[in-house]
Amino acid sequence: MKNQEPPLDIKEAFHKFSQGGAQMSNDQLLGFMLEHQGDKNCTLMDLEVLLVQIAGNSNTAIREQGLSLMDFINFLLLDDFNGPFKNEVHHNMNAPLSHYFMYTGHNSYLTGNQLTSVCSDEPIIEALQQGVRVIELDLWPSTNEDGIKVVHGRTLTTPVLLTKCLESIKKYAFVNSDFPVILTLEDHLTPKLQAKFSEKATQIFGDMLYYPQTDCLTEFPSPESLKNLVVISTKPPKEYAHSDSVMDKGSNNNHILNGSKPLSGEEEEEEELWIEGLSDSMAKLTTEENNGSDEDINICDYKPNQQNAPEYKHLIAIHGGKSKGSVKDRLKADSEAVKRLSLSEKKLKSASESHGRDIIRFTQRNILRVYPKGERIKSTNFRPHLGWMYGAQMVAFNMQGHGKSLWLMQGMFRANGGCGYVKKPEFMIQTNSHEEEFDPRRTLSVKQTLRVKVYLGVGWRSDFGATHFDLFSPPDFYTKVCIVGVPVDCVKKRTRVIKDNWLPVWDEEFEFPLTVPELALLRIEVKDWDQGKDDFAGQTCLPVSELRLGFRSVALHDRKGKKFKSVKLLMRFQLETY
Repeated sequence: MKNQEPPLDIKEAFHKFSQGGAQMSNDQLLGFMLEHQGDKNCTLMDLEVLLVQIAGNSNTAIREQGLSLMDFINFLLLDDFNGPFKNEVHHNMNAPLSHYFMYTGHNSYLTGNQLTSVCSDEPIIEALQQGVRVIELDLWPSTNEDGIKVVHGRTLTTPVLLTKCLESIKKYAFVNSDFPVILTLEDHLTPKLQAKFSEKATQIFGDMLYYPQTDCLTEFPSPESLKNLVVISTKPPKEYAHSDSVMDKGSNNNHILNGSKPLSGEEEEEEELWIEGLSDSMAKLTTEENNGSDEDINICDYKPNQQNAPEYKHLIAIHGGKSKGSVKDRLKADSEAVKRLSLSEKKLKSASESHGRDIIRFTQRNILRVYPKGERIKSTNFRPHLGWMYGAQMVAFNMQGHGKSLWLMQGMFRANGGCGYVKKPEFMIQTNSHEEEFDPRRTLSVKQTLRVKVYLGVGWRSDFGATHFDLFSPPDFYTKVCIVGVPVDCVKKRTRVIKDNWLPVWDEEFEFPLTVPELALLRIEVKDWDQGKDDFAGQTCLPVSELRLGFRSVALHDRKGKKFKSVKLLMRFQLETY
């Protein structure tokens, strides 16, 4: 490290556990791991494998004599072994689905913007490989061989075959996680095409497809019970007064002619409507809401004279709730049947100001999905805590919309082994008296204090070109350390700038009092200081509730969330609970 001593804390720990010696033996290293790091399951065998990795095949000095101080620092930087959180599922997975936050995609088939991009199975595959568990498909009638296409309706996006999407989902559904994949369908199909979807889904998924045992679930099944299964979520089939061959009178006839079902008044209100004659620059939306009207009626309201696709309705495990009436009315939980409700980010924000506790009560048994507002044509995202603070299980994100909001989403779902399901805090699940109910806008007493120390960073010289940051000198790195959670806990801090150094040593500590640590994310970003705009040099987000204490190696990621090969920080985490 150029003209810089190793951090004092690291040296003191080394000398303490090496008992003042110049080398640390394997037994002494094990003592450090057990006592200082709190890794109670660590064994000598684990350490011997890692020491071989550090020493290399030809260097036997480390194995025979032990670690020097620099070897010790290199050991601490092994992020696969000494990372900041557990890489295994450790939450209770036997509770109802409504007790979990779920890694959720929005318009999962889009490769780019919401208006003109290509629809493909590729973003679906990528999402599943990253651990996303809720995939959204918009189903429309088509003249292709499928009879059904997946496309963002009433836009200039180009469609993809339904069969291609379903086959890719089958192939990649469980490559990252064994826990269920939920397909949320925005269904614009006639009963005949609904039956065709049922046929295709049954044929392609086979035993992977979950069939609910009853039309009206009183409690959702658990993620554990649904392992390696595909679950369908949509509104139940709608009642038709006429057969497909008869056109209803009115403004919706064009949908019948095109093979799609007529829209209800609610669907017309929330469905995307795009201005004709789009300019070359940007289209303007004619409505505020985007893509959220996949809710209409409850299957429990069915009348026996309905003409619908019986096979289709029996595939639906998670039913959409009624979209009629005020948000407060829609949030009234049924005493028996459970359901899913969808709200735009705007509607949720508005509803939370006056009905926040009603939302939390609703999500104790039911599922709430929150989706991006219609103005987000460029596939940007909102801050996910808007939904999580009120118990929303499905905060639906544009996975191609890279940026800080998506970094937070990726950070949340690094929890629980990255399986795509994170158990909600108990205070959001338990039914309490009115005075004890959780309210994210209320200032609570500090529950924990998190102390974060940023020691040093490595790896930029390996992962970036010599002139990537500055043409004529080494970079000037600094680290931003932020807490994102309930409003009162949010804070931003940063280290000083280390000038002209590829191996910066900051050795700075920050303290964060937390009132709701269960919802807090630690956001870390390194930048290269410039006279103009500072250059991005890596980022990550870590769930505070999952942090392993002690000295930890924190791998950084690029703007898209892909882990760098070499760039990482050496940090320390300490947590005091009151």
